[in-house]
Amino acid sequence: MKLSGGRIEAFVARPDPKVRVVLVYGPDTGLVRERVDKLTRAVVDDPSDPFRVADLTAATLKEDPSRLVDEAAAMALTGGRRVVRLRDAADAVTARVKPFIEDPKGDSLVILQAGDLGKSSSLRKLCEGADIAAALPCYADEGAGLETVVRDTLGAAGLRTSPDAMAFLLSHLGGDRQLTRAELEKLVLYKGAAGGEVTLEDAAACVGDSASLGLDDLSNAVADGDIAGTQRMLDRLFREGTNPVQILRMVQRHFQRLHLAVGAVEAGKSPEAAMKSLRPPVFFKVANRFQGQMRRWTVPLIGQALDLLLEAEIDCKSTGLPAEEMCARALMQVARAAGRRR
Repeated sequence: MKLSGGRIEAFVARPDPKVRVVLVYGPDTGLVRERVDKLTRAVVDDPSDPFRVADLTAATLKEDPSRLVDEAAAMALTGGRRVVRLRDAADAVTARVKPFIEDPKGDSLVILQAGDLGKSSSLRKLCEGADIAAALPCYADEGAGLETVVRDTLGAAGLRTSPDAMAFLLSHLGGDRQLTRAELEKLVLYKGAAGGEVTLEDAAACVGDSASLGLDDLSNAVADGDIAGTQRMLDRLFREGTNPVQILRMVQRHFQRLHLAVGAVEAGKSPEAAMKSLRPPVFFKVANRFQGQMRRWTVPLIGQALDLLLEAEIDCKSTGLPAEEMCARALMQVARAAGRRR
């Protein structure tokens, strides 16, 4: 079965005992790891207990095809239900998972940890179509979901957030759940035990070096037509393991905001008023830069850029060609288009 929305968090906190296989997949690798850890802890008190938890990889199954079924059927010497975690799961392991789903032994929970799987993925189809399996997609936090993560994390530390600070955090976090939590934990330490309100200055001081800010810098470089800056930041993000689809979506988000602002100007608003109407608002340190982009781009040209970025995202997920190369090519095309309009 396929789970989505609030059903995912409820399931992760308390897995249905009838479900024997859980596929956790998606482009947000931090969220994938977080949900795998939560599922494990929902069954086992100590995830490091070698009698209760078995960790396998796709390479292990290639060498020993029956290992998954054997581990899932095994009983813990110390008693209690076991968890079998398969890392790096992909379509290559579908043939190894299918026999267990068709004829499950024991009572172990099998957790498949995977990257981004397309709709045509055989592993995803297998888990979505089986009554005793569940597929949990993990996409980057955004909108209300990201705001909930921010409020819950800071609220647990006795902190409240000013509107400007929340807008800043929402625009600079969300690319990776574990990175988001790490940045928020830095903010909690920065504020100390006294609690109080997180201001825009607090947020900028703590989150200024996050990976999402790197994505924001990349988006601005592309929209500025800064080809050298685009390549430099793109190389850094790839070295850090940032998913090409995540990069394309962040740049798309920037151009969607630019589209709204430029459209408002063409409808009669002043550039300042159009920019201030965006939610979340443009961070004050890049406001002049954003207005420069508004002068450089027109609504039709932004539409063409968005079409190109969306096509690149689809190609990354469906063609099987090197995703980093397709991502880089699309961003360079957009950056060159901006550069010609300087």
